[in-house]
Amino acid sequence: MRKKILINIKTILKFSLIILCGFVFASCSGSKGKVQIDFWAFGAEAEHAKVLTKEFEKLNPGIKVKVQAIPWTAALEKLITAYASDTTPDIVQLGNTWIPEFVALNSLTNLNKWIKNSKIVNKKRFFPGIWKTNIIDNKVYGIPWYVDTRVLFYRTDILKKVGYDQPPKTWSQLYDVSVKIKKMYGNQEKYAIFIPTNEWVPFIVFGLQAGASILKDDNSFGNFSDPKFEKAFRFLIKFYKQKLAPVDMTQVSNVYQAFASGFFAMYITGPWNVTEFKNRLPDSLQGKWMTAPLPAYDGNKYPGKSLAGGSSLVIFKASKHKKEAWKLIEFLTKKSSQVEFFKLSSDLPSVDDAWHDTVLTDNKYLKAFYEQLHNVVPTPKVPEWEHIVSGKVQEYAEFAARGKMTPKQALKNLDKDTDRILAERRWILSRENK
Repeated sequence: MRKKILINIKTILKFSLIILCGFVFASCSGSKGKVQIDFWAFGAEAEHAKVLTKEFEKLNPGIKVKVQAIPWTAALEKLITAYASDTTPDIVQLGNTWIPEFVALNSLTNLNKWIKNSKIVNKKRFFPGIWKTNIIDNKVYGIPWYVDTRVLFYRTDILKKVGYDQPPKTWSQLYDVSVKIKKMYGNQEKYAIFIPTNEWVPFIVFGLQAGASILKDDNSFGNFSDPKFEKAFRFLIKFYKQKLAPVDMTQVSNVYQAFASGFFAMYITGPWNVTEFKNRLPDSLQGKWMTAPLPAYDGNKYPGKSLAGGSSLVIFKASKHKKEAWKLIEFLTKKSSQVEFFKLSSDLPSVDDAWHDTVLTDNKYLKAFYEQLHNVVPTPKVPEWEHIVSGKVQEYAEFAARGKMTPKQALKNLDKDTDRILAERRWILSRENK
């Protein structure tokens, strides 16, 4: 029955998405006598991939790699269109939260046998939480290419003024230092921490730290009203209610200026901001900020959990050049390739051994990320995940932060909307169980 459902999905996509988009992608044949593999990469990573694949081609003269650059904003639509029209590339960079969607379409190659026979790709080389993002039903569908996660960026000078020589390591300490910073500012319109209500990550991260499962019943219903998630949600909403964090996002039109001016002293964000903070903060502040792993739920081991993010490399099932595509994956996950990719892009390496190169160890701001990456967890592996968090978690977090709903009301409504989004998943599961 599931096979029929997938075929129907594909048929619908063929007739609707192709018409909607108005074009399809055709594979180009390679140079004479060479096997050409088509590699789709997104954003700036595509340009950096072109640099790396030149070296790969030198080492493998019988293979030509054609890298197609696709903007992140158009990536998902183009991939689905290519799937619907049977014009998928051989290999593609795929955000690890997108993998469940393409697994549901039965479009990705199970890489278990390739991993088993590889001398390079071994799960022991990768961060466990990141590796898990690629596994569905005990099958590995992607190999991590680069990783990201969220940590705490903070003003060391401001925390020191309120008695914190070290960053907060527990929820209690995070709240305590925030209260002290706000008290120090008095009536000034300044805050302790920036928790944007238009970003879903902090709410999910703190829920996971509290032990919440986010979804329940085989990921077919929302579980936001669970007491564990509600406790985490109320903890964060308290920061808005007590004016420890700004509610109005228009107050922070420029994150870097706000951080530099002391408008807020702490911010949970990702590795891309290491370079941005270095470049955008004034010289006078360059010795007054640092990164740290996230604080842990009281009683749990430090650091607290964070999300397993990044992009993986997948091989489409329709590829006629899986052997060559796998060779490219092995090349791109070698230590030397990972270090070079970091130099080109500042994207964090997915393999542990690359982190011991001096280009990373000499960067003091990356130490927190390395520590945090050993305690990251995947988000629920459902195709609807992005719709749930981007469309709904943010919406109800803002309602609660502004006092338009109580936390309990917001989470109850969030569960209702999540259940509606997951209705098709429940229907498919019910058919599979018959």
